[in-house]
Amino acid sequence: MFFKLNPTTGQPLYLQLMQQIRHAAETGALQDGEQLPGIRTLAEELVVSPNTIAKAYSELEHDGILELRHGSGAFLTVRRRTRSLIDHVQVARRRLRDLIERLREEGLLDEEIRRAFEAELLYPAEIVGKR
Repeated sequence: MFFKLNPTTGQPLYLQLMQQIRHAAETGALQDGEQLPGIRTLAEELVVSPNTIAKAYSELEHDGILELRHGSGAFLTVRRRTRSLIDHVQVARRRLRDLIERLREEGLLDEEIRRAFEAELLYPAEIVGKR
């Protein structure tokens, strides 16, 4: 398991870790029931306070993504709601992959595709209002 935290982004380190664990679950890099590194082990690996890891794990447990077992560690736990979200994200990624491939075939460059996606995410109401 490889996580990387960047203290210069201005985003709290525990949030970065939470996002990376969620992403790993959504993409299948982490499977249901898989054990994550222990708090101290991961803290040493990432060179952060164990409190940072503990906070991330605790928040993810609250969100239903991790199960913390005293003395055993943290395990990915995909509950029904979480499984549904993960399934939806995986379907969305496949659809996006297909769309991106079609746009490339139509001659758009990756940077043009990225800008189009960003514009849609930032300003969807403006476009909807013009229809």
